[in-house]
Amino acid sequence: MLAVSLVTVLSCQTTPVGRRQLALVPSHQMSLMGAEAFANLKETMEIEDDPTLLTYINCVSSALIKNVEGTTDWEVVLFREDSANAFALPGGKIGVHTGMLEVAENQHQLAAVLGHEIAHVISNHANERISENFVVEGGLAIVAATLRNRESPSYKLLMAALGLGAQFGIILPHNRRQETEADVIGLDLMATAGFEPKQSLKLWANMAEKGGAGIPEFLSTHPSHGTRSQTLERNMPRALQLYEAAVTRPTCAPNDSGSQTN
Repeated sequence: MLAVSLVTVLSCQTTPVGRRQLALVPSHQMSLMGAEAFANLKETMEIEDDPTLLTYINCVSSALIKNVEGTTDWEVVLFREDSANAFALPGGKIGVHTGMLEVAENQHQLAAVLGHEIAHVISNHANERISENFVVEGGLAIVAATLRNRESPSYKLLMAALGLGAQFGIILPHNRRQETEADVIGLDLMATAGFEPKQSLKLWANMAEKGGAGIPEFLSTHPSHGTRSQTLERNMPRALQLYEAAVTRPTCAPNDSGSQTN
């Protein structure tokens, strides 16, 4: 337990919003894992090659990425998949499902989605999740090792309680915290890039409508729509200031050349 605690303390770093996080995996290893996962997705999923759609998502993603420090060689792929989803992996890999283009009604809403996903990468959230799972599983293993009769009802009840406590008390709340953090950082990213930040509210409303009633927030890795909206509204004044100060106003649409205007 002392060794685990020492590793935990030495492996802490800070997210872009100043929150301390656990990061046990070297960044270069995370990038390799992200690249491998992305390569597997490209082999198993159908890739959309419509040049008009590709120009559109590249226009939006490029406007966002140019304001991101660190990773420079980002790769963006449009997957032919009906689900409304987008994701970003360590090492600068962005995937967009064609179904997302039906929910994100314009360039600003697509920027809200991609800004959120890019925020996960620059906040090192994947490393944090892996590291937390490692510590939680390691902690459970230590507890298990101290119990002799593993067939007893009390042992099984204890392990079940510890497992549920870790899931709902540590992993899920931290995932929701990451989602909220990505909302805030993504809002700033889209505003700084010249996309209208208030469109983020409409985007997440569209997502909530498509998702239906959903599951209770305390059992979800994502905040509820109401919680998410409150977070965005609370951070909107700063985002609007960033938007007004933006030096460009991107013009990205499926039916144009994807140029960016000053």
